[in-house]
Amino acid sequence: MNHKSKLISPSTIPTAPEGFKSGFVGIIGRPNVGKSTLMNQLVGQDISITSPISQTTRNRLRGILTVEEAQIILVDTPGIHRPHHQLGKIIVQNAKSAINSVDIVIFVVDSSVPAGGGDKYIAELLETSTKPVILGLNKIDKQTSDHYSLDESYSILARLYNWPLIKFSALTKERLCLLQTVLINHLAPGPYYYPPNLVTDQPEHFIIRELIREQVLQKTRQEIPHSVAIIIEKVEVTSNLTRIFAAINVERDSQKRIIIGTKGNMLKAIGSAAREKIQTLIMGDIYLQLFVKVEPKWRQSSSRLSEFGYYLES
Repeated sequence: MNHKSKLISPSTIPTAPEGFKSGFVGIIGRPNVGKSTLMNQLVGQDISITSPISQTTRNRLRGILTVEEAQIILVDTPGIHRPHHQLGKIIVQNAKSAINSVDIVIFVVDSSVPAGGGDKYIAELLETSTKPVILGLNKIDKQTSDHYSLDESYSILARLYNWPLIKFSALTKERLCLLQTVLINHLAPGPYYYPPNLVTDQPEHFIIRELIREQVLQKTRQEIPHSVAIIIEKVEVTSNLTRIFAAINVERDSQKRIIIGTKGNMLKAIGSAAREKIQTLIMGDIYLQLFVKVEPKWRQSSSRLSEFGYYLES
C-alpha cells in the first residue's frame, strides 16, 4: 500500500548517538482508564482502539515514540479484569505477561474516581515484579475542585509501594510532556529498536481491522457487547485505489440485525466512519466493503479465537 503516514516505513535503523536511551514501557491498568488514548497521544497518531466502552483493547499493541534523546516503545495492554469467557482469559493473561516483558511499567488509573479493589488487585500483581513502576493518575480534566480525597486514595497506594506518582490528562495532553520526561529519565542507555519514523510495529491489516472494530463499538454502543471480531478477507491495491473487503463477525442473528440496521443504515455509518479513519493511513482513494457474518459462540472456541487473531502471547 502507498502511505502518507508513519504507520509503516522501510527506513533503516540508524546507529544511536552516545547517551541515547531506549526501552519498553508497559501501560497497565483496569479497563477504560485511558491507556489506549495515552499511547495514541504520545505517539501522535491513532494506532490503538479507543471507546467509551470498557475492555476494547484485546491485543498487546506497541506504539513507538522517538525523540532526539530517546526511543520509547509503549506497550498498550488489555484492561485487567475478571474474565467471563475464553477470550477474556486470553486477553487478561496477555496483559499480565506484559508486566514481565517491559523495562518500566506505568500503572494508569482513573483519578476522577477513588482507588478501588481493581486498582489494588493490579498493585498486588505489580508488587511481585522487579520492574520500576510509575503510578499515572489520568483524567485530571474530569476532576472537580474538591479532588484532594481522590488524590489521597492514590497517594496512599503510591506510598505503600514506594512508587512515584504523576498526574496528567491523556485526553487534553495536560502534563504529558512531564510524563514523557520522567519515562525517559527511567530508561537505560540503548539502541534504536525501530526506524525513527515508525509509530507501530503492527501490520496494516491489524490496524485497519481495529479501526473498523472501533467504529462498530462506537456506533452501536452497549447494543453490541464484545462479541465482535473483524477479519480482513481481501485487499486489492492499484495505483490510486485500495479496495478492502472485511467481515464483521458476531455471535447471534440479533446482533447482525443491529449492525446492519434499518435499510442498512448502521452498516453504512460504520463503513463511512471507518473509511475516514483508514484514509489517514493510506494514500489514494479507499473502497471499503463490509459484510456481517454470524459465528455462534466464537469467543469460547479455541480454533475460532486463533483464526480471528486472539491467542496467548509469549
